[in-house]
Amino acid sequence: MSASEIERTLVRLAHEVVEKSNGCEGMVLVGIKRRGVPLAQRLASLISGIEKCPVETGVLDIQFYRDDLSTADVRPVVTPGAIGCDITGKDVVLCDDVLYTGRTIRAALDALFDHGRPRRVQLAVLIDRGHRELPIQATYVGRQVPTSSREIIEVKFQEVDQDEQVLLVERVD
Repeated sequence: MSASEIERTLVRLAHEVVEKSNGCEGMVLVGIKRRGVPLAQRLASLISGIEKCPVETGVLDIQFYRDDLSTADVRPVVTPGAIGCDITGKDVVLCDDVLYTGRTIRAALDALFDHGRPRRVQLAVLIDRGHRELPIQATYVGRQVPTSSREIIEVKFQEVDQDEQVLLVERVD
């Protein structure tokens, strides 16, 4: 995907979120660190422009919630970092760049609920590449990209990578 294709996809996603949520009242977009954060910020900006109302954004760090942390050593003590906004009673749209096995989203849900009890949680992803290991499905999908296990989706955002594109690359062993 080129930069213009990413932008068109985000505009479509923003309209879908507004339509399904009947506006932006009580909505918070929370980005999963790293590339979910600019995705959430861009969607919030687009939704604010459509609805003419501000949309809060937050940042979710799931580093210590991953189920693939090493179990050989002592488990780290988890001290939740601030999301940057109150999610209690809000409609939260969790944002991430690529949905793959579902394990990142599972960890994000654990982390999210440590910060409060949202009214509803939805998931927005730029790319859904399949290969789920958990029963997790995105509410809003920018593009579905069927992949093999040898392929990798690389999302590059200007805010993180100083580049803007989505690539499908083959893993080299």
